[in-house]
Amino acid sequence: MAAAAIFAVAGASAAGGGNRQIRVGLVLEQTLVGRGTDPFQYGAFRGLLRAKRHLHIQAKAVAPSPTGPGDAFVAPFYELARKQYNLVIGIGFLELPAMARAAHKFPHTNFALLDAPNQDVSGQPRNLEGTIFHTEQPAYLAGFLAARIADHGPRPHVVSSVGGIKLPTVDAYIAGFEAGAKAADPKITLLRTYTNTFTDARPCANAASAQIDHGSEVVFNVAGGCGLGALAVAKQRGVYGIGVDIDQSYISHRLILTSVIKNLNVAVYDLAKRVARGHGRLRTGGNLSFTLRNDGVRLGRFSPVVSPSLRRKLASLARQIKQGKIVVPSTVSRLHRR
Repeated sequence: MAAAAIFAVAGASAAGGGNRQIRVGLVLEQTLVGRGTDPFQYGAFRGLLRAKRHLHIQAKAVAPSPTGPGDAFVAPFYELARKQYNLVIGIGFLELPAMARAAHKFPHTNFALLDAPNQDVSGQPRNLEGTIFHTEQPAYLAGFLAARIADHGPRPHVVSSVGGIKLPTVDAYIAGFEAGAKAADPKITLLRTYTNTFTDARPCANAASAQIDHGSEVVFNVAGGCGLGALAVAKQRGVYGIGVDIDQSYISHRLILTSVIKNLNVAVYDLAKRVARGHGRLRTGGNLSFTLRNDGVRLGRFSPVVSPSLRRKLASLARQIKQGKIVVPSTVSRLHRR
């Protein structure tokens, strides 16, 4: 697991302060982490930069070599652990096997996994903290919004989602979206497609195009970089879209109704703050939960076509979710049209 398999894509020495010796490393899936290439990772990367600036810690983000072996994710985890980083953070399901190996091999290193619970890691290592993002909550609001916007047109009213790989984290978005849409219009037609990729934009573009051909008036991107293709097609054809992971209103101020944001930046910053306040130690072995209540998930900017009255309705629904009066499902229903 040679260090040569690692690309340093961000890093800085601490700039003074009481946490000079605290070091936090982030293992990325790839080096391209811009909002227009990989919005999922981009949020985590922003959180690391914020922690570096405000917590005065040392921070580094690394990614496996694209020419490395099939288990290339192991190398960055091992490298950061061997260099005695106080906290090593991984992202998502692709890194699960490598993180499990590293956590068991380096039991005195603190590990944290973004967007997956501790229970998903083999052996449930006690030195690893998971994170759970309840994206079904803001997705419910987005689905309600999508249905209300679609209802302005002639019937049949149709909204759709383009998912990447069918994972629980993807399905949570879709389940919330569909539940919210049904709450707004019980007769609305729901279309759902999985493309089995998060990176190649073409399958998502093709999926969105097919959904629009079948009457979809709002397309929800749940496929990361692949989903940028879905939103591009929606924009090209004058159909509304809903972004994912980060605020994607930059794609179209008018046609992107809103975005369902998973604040990985909040999680990374929170984890870094915990380990800094613990002087290098972090309570692990469980899961941190991110919801509407703690701003771990939320909606992004609204399109100007979203009326003030509809925004007030969404705010009311958000309060009911926070209060537990509305419980949003996180698993998808089998009753849908493909």
